[in-house]
Amino acid sequence: MSIIPHILEFNKQFVKDKQYETYLTDKFPEKKIAVLTCMDARLVELLPKALNIRNGDAKFIKNAGAVITQPFGSAMRSILVAVYELKAREVLVVGHHGCGMTNLDTQGMVKKFVQYGVDPLAIETLENSGIRMDKFLRGFRSPDEGVMHSVKMIRNHPLFPKAIPVHGFVISPETGELEVIVEDYRG
Repeated sequence: MSIIPHILEFNKQFVKDKQYETYLTDKFPEKKIAVLTCMDARLVELLPKALNIRNGDAKFIKNAGAVITQPFGSAMRSILVAVYELKAREVLVVGHHGCGMTNLDTQGMVKKFVQYGVDPLAIETLENSGIRMDKFLRGFRSPDEGVMHSVKMIRNHPLFPKAIPVHGFVISPETGELEVIVEDYRG
């Protein structure tokens, strides 16, 4: 059974009871930061609490591993919008221990695509047109490596302002303890 009916039932009551009022804010991040982090479910509530970030304080961009895989992809676009349009003045890249992108088995994922019904010819066609699965699904050896990869991609992006600092952290998904990988105060 789908979870959607339960979500809609809850949402109707949420709106009726005006529970949203607790979360009212505007689109500009109060603390003027953008946070690129992993989509891991353990970080949804833990990460903002561990950083002392409340609703409206920061722009959060989430993807698998907090990794920027393409310099002109959606994660980088979101960071640029946060800086240029929404007044973020620092960027934090936050990876975490125990990340599913650590040592990701690319070939294993490709096999799962086929098991779920993706035509192997489609995968071959993508590969032949330049979409290499080993690059597209790339993970990392350690969370530190993933964080530094994203920090460097952001810092070196031709459209990213040199004066905006980009910091890197790794968080424990159990305790919320932060490890500083790089502090960047260029601006």
